[in-house]
Amino acid sequence: MNLHEFYIGKAFDAYEYFGAHITKDGVLFRVYAPCAEKIELIGEFNDWDGSEDEMIQDAQSGVFECVQEDAEPGMMYKYRIYQKDGIVLDRFDPYSFGSQVRPDTASIIVDLDQYHFSDSAWIKKRCKNYDLPVNIYEVHAGSWRKNEADEENGWYHYNELARQLIPYIKEMGYTHVEFLPLTEHPADCSWGYQASGYFCPTSRYGTAGELMEMVDLFHKEGIGVIMDFVPVHFIADTYALNKFDGTALYEYADDDKGYSEWGTCNFNYYRGEVRSFLQSSANFWMEKFHFDGIRMDAISNAIYWQGDSSKGINEGALDFIKCMNSGLQKLHPSVMLIAEDSTNFPKVTAPVEYDGLGFDYKWDMGWMNDTLDYFRIHPYDRKFHYHKLSFSMMYFYNEHYLLPFSHDEVVHGIPSKKRVLKEGDIVSLDAGVIHKGYHSDAARTYGIGKISDEAAKLIEVTRQSFFEGIKYAKEGCHLYEISNAIAQYNESFGYGVIRDLVGHGIGTELHEEPEIPNFRQDRRGIRLYEGMTLAIEPMVSAGDYKVRWLDDNWTASTFDHSLSAHYENTVLVTKAGPEILSLVE
Repeated sequence: MNLHEFYIGKAFDAYEYFGAHITKDGVLFRVYAPCAEKIELIGEFNDWDGSEDEMIQDAQSGVFECVQEDAEPGMMYKYRIYQKDGIVLDRFDPYSFGSQVRPDTASIIVDLDQYHFSDSAWIKKRCKNYDLPVNIYEVHAGSWRKNEADEENGWYHYNELARQLIPYIKEMGYTHVEFLPLTEHPADCSWGYQASGYFCPTSRYGTAGELMEMVDLFHKEGIGVIMDFVPVHFIADTYALNKFDGTALYEYADDDKGYSEWGTCNFNYYRGEVRSFLQSSANFWMEKFHFDGIRMDAISNAIYWQGDSSKGINEGALDFIKCMNSGLQKLHPSVMLIAEDSTNFPKVTAPVEYDGLGFDYKWDMGWMNDTLDYFRIHPYDRKFHYHKLSFSMMYFYNEHYLLPFSHDEVVHGIPSKKRVLKEGDIVSLDAGVIHKGYHSDAARTYGIGKISDEAAKLIEVTRQSFFEGIKYAKEGCHLYEISNAIAQYNESFGYGVIRDLVGHGIGTELHEEPEIPNFRQDRRGIRLYEGMTLAIEPMVSAGDYKVRWLDDNWTASTFDHSLSAHYENTVLVTKAGPEILSLVE
């Protein structure tokens, strides 16, 4: 890697320079932390005492390095970073190739050259499938099928998963399999969309070598492999990228831009080192693991400041996307680059040289919503709604579209015989009763069979946030106290609180004034008085607080595909405190 190219955002191989690399003299460690006062290497090889392994900064370059003679593949390590403000934190290696299984956070030394691919024939004939059928099966590795032998989590290892998936994919006629992010992440229920390790296969499902074997097995059967990639935001946990050297190294220094409203950090695309980091990560998965494509998640959140078109275009993000895609097209001309974008931003799939963003394909979310809406209509009435099927042709030729079906509903939803619940799912039930002209409203979220620990935690935190909020449902308190208590409790766990859907007053009508937000409020709102009845209902996402509304005008789904939970009761305000009028459990 050329350091100058790294600084100006032109490097695609930063992983060859940074991280932990095995040499004849031991293991060479390098990390970029230009504002650190001092860095020590700690790990199993020195009993987590870095006093004898202080890393040396190379000529004020911001690069710290050292060689550890006793370090070996499989050993755990971290960087102990001494910030200029006196704070000392132990950090995960941003370029680590391996990690402990959550909730532990140490990096692991990995030899990426141990596995040898046997897919040269596949790579030679691989193409972008412009003139061939494309049928992609999207999979979450941790929940597609449960491994009974793994009593704790029910996970298959990567290579085991391939042997389970391949017969099914071939039988169903799919050409590709697409995995939700396989980069390391701390929360199971985020499905990988809040990453911590951008060069690190998640340890949940095995080692880097086992992931390589998985891709190899798919290729032997003529199946392409795509991975979701999240270069928009990252977790705010202090062991990872957030203020890595005591400063906003990867994120924006301005909190309004640096931190998303749901608690994650936005990448700063104006820093060359960040651009090099992200595009090197994308290249890493193609080069080292032979992935046949990447799907860039939620690029509208990059194109527009915080995903809001009214805030204007983020020109730095556009430059980054163009640079990354043009570079990847040259390095891997047969690999698919796919954009998940629900906006009408032009030329997403046009070549960069024609002022496009350089993607090969774009998800057509409008087609999905229209199509699902059409098939929800009674067969007799469908003849009046053919426009649902034809409208997408009005814009279809503007881009190279993939036609996706998605999921991740927050609330509501319309029943379908095609929607079959399976073990590991979580389901929200929302119901009410009308008695003598008065309404009640209640909701619960339940797990189907054995669910993940993170899903169970999300359900319980959502439930408890309700009880934190109703502490203030008594005469003399203000409405904002309920909202802020719910928000504060959920945010303390890193969860996003849904904003498009709120609680409400309830009485002779199901929905009455006032609205009761579950997110923080600056204004106090109305003063509560005895006799008021409120439907208080936290709706919480494991990731982004934003939702998409389907065209049925009823179903809301999470924006970033994360799990969500819902808990609601009808509450009577009294002088002494809240009285729950619906069933507690």
